[in-house]
Amino acid sequence: MSDLTTRILDFMARPSYTPVKPKILAKRLAVGEEEYPTFRKLVRALIREGRIVTGKGNELKALDPLGTVVGTFRRSHSGHVFVRPHTPTPETGPEIKIRSGRSSDASTGDEVMVRIARRASKTGQASGDIVRILTRATRTFVGTYFERDGQAYVRVDGTVFAHSVWVGDPGVKGAQPQEKVVIEMLRFPTVDERGEGVITEILGPLGKPGVDTLSIIRGFGLPEEFPPAALAEARAQADAFREDDLAGRTDFTADTVITIDPQDARDFDDAVSVTMDPQTRHWILTVHIADVSHFAPLGGPLDAEARKRATSIYLPGQVIPMFPEIISNGLASLQQGKLRYVKTVRMEFTPGLQKGHVSFFNAAIRVRQRFAYEEIGAVLKQLEAGEPSALAPDILALIRRMRDLALLLRKKRFQRGALELTMPEAVLEYDTQGKVTGAHFAEHDLSHQIIEEFMLAANEAVAEHFSRREVPFLRRVHPAPNEEKLVAFAQFAELLGHRLDRPDNRFALQKLLFATADKPERAALHYALLRSLKQASYSPIQDEHYALASQHYCHFTSPIRRYPDLQVHRLLDRWIQTGKASADLAELVALGDHCSKMERRAQTAERELVKLKLLQYLSTRIGEKLDAVITGVADYGFFAQAEQFPAEGLVHISSLTDDFYQFDGDAHSLFASRSGKRFRLGDRVRVIVARVDVQRRMLDFRLASEPPLTAPTTRPIERKSPRLAAPTDPQPHQKPKSGTKPRKKPKLKKKKGKKGKKKR
Repeated sequence: MSDLTTRILDFMARPSYTPVKPKILAKRLAVGEEEYPTFRKLVRALIREGRIVTGKGNELKALDPLGTVVGTFRRSHSGHVFVRPHTPTPETGPEIKIRSGRSSDASTGDEVMVRIARRASKTGQASGDIVRILTRATRTFVGTYFERDGQAYVRVDGTVFAHSVWVGDPGVKGAQPQEKVVIEMLRFPTVDERGEGVITEILGPLGKPGVDTLSIIRGFGLPEEFPPAALAEARAQADAFREDDLAGRTDFTADTVITIDPQDARDFDDAVSVTMDPQTRHWILTVHIADVSHFAPLGGPLDAEARKRATSIYLPGQVIPMFPEIISNGLASLQQGKLRYVKTVRMEFTPGLQKGHVSFFNAAIRVRQRFAYEEIGAVLKQLEAGEPSALAPDILALIRRMRDLALLLRKKRFQRGALELTMPEAVLEYDTQGKVTGAHFAEHDLSHQIIEEFMLAANEAVAEHFSRREVPFLRRVHPAPNEEKLVAFAQFAELLGHRLDRPDNRFALQKLLFATADKPERAALHYALLRSLKQASYSPIQDEHYALASQHYCHFTSPIRRYPDLQVHRLLDRWIQTGKASADLAELVALGDHCSKMERRAQTAERELVKLKLLQYLSTRIGEKLDAVITGVADYGFFAQAEQFPAEGLVHISSLTDDFYQFDGDAHSLFASRSGKRFRLGDRVRVIVARVDVQRRMLDFRLASEPPLTAPTTRPIERKSPRLAAPTDPQPHQKPKSGTKPRKKPKLKKKKGKKGKKKR
């Protein structure tokens, strides 16, 4: 903001200011003749931005004496609306609450302009009003078609809109009641008016196999078919590839190299080898990453489509790849026994784990053997028990070295202050027809940790290499949290019996995470810390990765499924070939923003489909009893997470009929007026699946000893993304599994509302 703009707004914000014409305002501001044209341009710009308006006689009035802010609009499940500023300030805080009835027709994800009505302070958050919708997140929505009083409507999935949307005459496009449809929004709903849309596609009847997945794909605007030009280029690359062509590549085909991936993995982008120098006793870790850049030249059709998608999307039972399968599952995939091109990082570690010489290569390998995590887990148990193995002696020796080095690297990482949040993922279970028959939490054992440590080491090595040479590259950054957030977390932890004297000390946080990893309060505490941390993203601007305690970090190890990794590969390729590399900083900033946005879209879509399938399964299990832990408390009830099943639901306060319960926000509990009984965060309870609302993505529990609910009070099964966003990358290199997705945890913010009434 220019000095003159600040003078204009500050003057108009004075209580004594009365509307005047531009010329009079210029005189009062002592604007000279030379400066007057600039003054006029700034006034017109402020009018266009909605920060000042003209009244009768062209008099200027200030609408936003506290300023305007641009950010992303969000509507919570409780009905409250917020805007997250793109650039938070002390005046705005991390979120601006939008005053009741002042949200215009904004929808979740829209980029909006907010007029600040109240600054953030120690006693409350900032509040404001939406003055303009700058960019719509989408105009396409998925919902359920129905008819009423001779009119046709669509009830949009989830809680995006409070009311159904009018879509015209009944039977439009042949739609039948209770069918899932796609609509294009013509007029967005407001607080006072119902929206209007047009049906563009009929997906099929509710409950029909595949309709749920198609609904998520359409609802999030996920890509499907590849353009013909991209497919043609992929086929041309396949025709040109020869396994005997090693020109310009270092030959590692004689090395003992293995892959470790999920059982149902379809693409393999990393392979590893570990040796030990017999003279120096130094560890030699060699990480080979699929050289996708060889098959997708910069600027070509394959590159253009991969850049647009930015990431592969792992939905339950289906993958939407970043590259066509001829590349992702064929040419670039490090398949057992096949010669494949790779980018290789060779790292030397002393017995004390000091990093020595690091080398980079354009190379070729031939994977000796492919393993699934479960297979490696079984081998590790055999090694621990001293039992014989059917594996070849050199493979078994390699696995032993991998285990030993990974444990040392892991120990060193925690010694420098890395944090590990225990956030189990949901794994769906299917029958032979693809129907969900159950779910459980995924394991994250030593077999996963071995690969995770090696990928972390390779990513750091590449980032450190470019940082030392001052070459701009796309980093994976995770800024340090705000001190106020950590202080609030410490107060929360103390309520659960865990004193944290120095919340700004990462070792104190680490100790708390380790101490609660297997405790009932784990879910509440670990998620509370996650909510206190900032979101990880891609950026060329140097910043640390707080959770990993790493000053220089990037994503390099998954170029088949992440475009940022591919960008780093290309930079490394130029350095390997010429000894020089460079990149345009502004272009990297734009690319980082795009990839971060696409990553969050993919993660949200994955979680929503897992949630949807879990709810569909639970809708057939009404009355089933589950042992659970209280993970969130509000004035309308408490949320409980099942201990052995990845589902979280609400026990509404109206179902607690044995007494009159009140909310104690400071203690995060509900307490009974007469008996003194309490339901506190972290308490174990036994609950019954009481009600499921699949369309609104909501689940109700009731206590096993209480009578059934008598009114519909469904609440969301999940409320906030915990990882793979991993806003914090708590397990940044756990490979995606088909049907394995992260679950959400509850919000910890107190919700306000009338006692005993459900907030919507």
